[in-house]
Amino acid sequence: MRRSVLIIGVAIVVLLIATALIWYAVVRAGPGKLTVSFLNIGQGDAIFIETPSGRQALIDGGPNRIVLRELGKVMPWYDRSIDVVIATHPDLDHIGGLVDVLARFDVGLIVESSVEDEKGTDAQALERAASAEGARRLIARRGHIIDLGDGVMIEILSPDRALPSVDTNLGCLVARVVYDGTSFMLPCDAPDEIEEYLVALDGAELKSNVLKAGHHGSKTSSSPLFVGYVSPEWAVFSRGCDNSYGHPAPEVAERFKQFEIPTLDTCTDGRITFVSDGQSVRLK
Repeated sequence: MRRSVLIIGVAIVVLLIATALIWYAVVRAGPGKLTVSFLNIGQGDAIFIETPSGRQALIDGGPNRIVLRELGKVMPWYDRSIDVVIATHPDLDHIGGLVDVLARFDVGLIVESSVEDEKGTDAQALERAASAEGARRLIARRGHIIDLGDGVMIEILSPDRALPSVDTNLGCLVARVVYDGTSFMLPCDAPDEIEEYLVALDGAELKSNVLKAGHHGSKTSSSPLFVGYVSPEWAVFSRGCDNSYGHPAPEVAERFKQFEIPTLDTCTDGRITFVSDGQSVRLK
């Protein structure tokens, strides 16, 4: 009899905990809200996306395992899975932390660029980790759409073909996150020649609420033509405070001022999170 009572008691406790976790997730996400967070990982990119129903994607992972600390601030402690991980190109400041992410989390889909960095030890480490993960894998190109449900999609805009031997920045995955009538333009480290090629292909369809400044604010990206067509409400510099590259370049910062586009900076602002209800975007 005591054992039966004990079993029932344990079952009730487990049920209460499960119910509490479900309600925590619902309250945390909020009704119909998409969140896009530019994580504060130093010099590099790491962008965490969560849909209204709780599906998650991580675009790049910064240079090292600091991304795990940042994920711990935007994900509940009990969550050990990420639906989609995207590696835009095999440079350390974008993929260095993904090895630790794949070791810590169960990942459903790994999306990669066709660029091959055969000499890069970081790329080799990521390849080993991705193989060990056992997740589905996709070499992405223009036209691919990653459907996260709830009306949230990640559109791949570039490259438009397999480019295994080009410079890693030329072949990086330019993505656009779309949620109903709102969008986020994420041009990885694509140089201005790719930006202007996208303008020729897509024109006004590039319009987005938020633009991550290409290549961390380098003078090789954020061309006037591209910025003009994207015409964002905000621009984000994802970069480290003491980077040796001088990011963001003064001329790029000035360009956003000329366009009257407010800028945010992970160096000075820390983690930057936007919330979209599908009709408008606000800064959290």
